[in-house]
Amino acid sequence: MIALIGNVNIFRFCGDMLHVVAIIILLSYIWKSQSVFGISGKSQILFALVFTTRYVDLFTSFISVYTNSLKVVYIITSYVTLYLIYIKFRYTYDKSNDTFRAEILIMSSGVLAVFVNHYFSPFEFCWTFSIYLESVAILPQFFMIIKNGDVERMIGYYLTAMGSYRALYIMNWMYRYKNEGFYDAIAANSGLLQSILYIMFLILYSKRNDFRLRVIRNQQKNTLLSEPTLLPQPSRWPGISMKV
Repeated sequence: MIALIGNVNIFRFCGDMLHVVAIIILLSYIWKSQSVFGISGKSQILFALVFTTRYVDLFTSFISVYTNSLKVVYIITSYVTLYLIYIKFRYTYDKSNDTFRAEILIMSSGVLAVFVNHYFSPFEFCWTFSIYLESVAILPQFFMIIKNGDVERMIGYYLTAMGSYRALYIMNWMYRYKNEGFYDAIAANSGLLQSILYIMFLILYSKRNDFRLRVIRNQQKNTLLSEPTLLPQPSRWPGISMKV
C-alpha cells in the first residue's frame, strides 16, 4: 500500500484531486465549446514548462505509483491543452488579448533558481525553476481576464479549483511541518506567493466588476432622465376630454 500512494496526507491528496479536477474542467470546456476563447495560451505554455522541468526525473526516480502516475497525467494533459489551443482550435484563440510578457517570468524564474536553491545540480535547478515558475504561471490568464473585462463561467470554475488546490497544498506543508518537522522554504514561499496572487486577482476583478456595474447603472439613470416625458394632449373635439 505504501508503494502505491507513498507518504501522502489528506491535504495533499485533496489538493492533487482538485488539480486534476481543474484540468478536467478546462479540457471539458474546450472540447464541449469547440473553442479556446478566453484561455491564455501563454499560461498553458508556462504550466507545460513547469511540469516538464519538474518531472525530468520521471524515468530515473520512483516514489510511488500514485505520485508517478500524477506526473504522467500532468505532463500529458499540459501538452494536450497546448495542442487544442495552438493547433486544433487555433482560430478561436484570442491572441490579441493574450499579451502578457511570459518570457519575463521564465527568465526571472531561471535567474532565481540559479541563485536561490537547496544545492546546485541539473535536477535541482529544474525542480527549483519549476517551483518558482508555477507560482506566477497563472499571471497571463489573470491579465487576459482583466483586459477582456469578463470571464467564461467554466474558466471561473477552473481558476477556483486551481486556487483551492494551492490553498490545500499550503495546509499540506503546515501539516508536514507540525507532524514531520519537514519544511521546504522554496516550495512554501512560492506556494504562498501563488495564493496571494489569486486573492489579489479576486479583489481586483471584483472591484472592476463593481465599477462596471456602477457605470452601467449611471448610464441607465441618465438615459431615463434624458428621455422626454409624454404629456396627454387635449382633445380636438369639443365636449370630449381626456382622462388621466
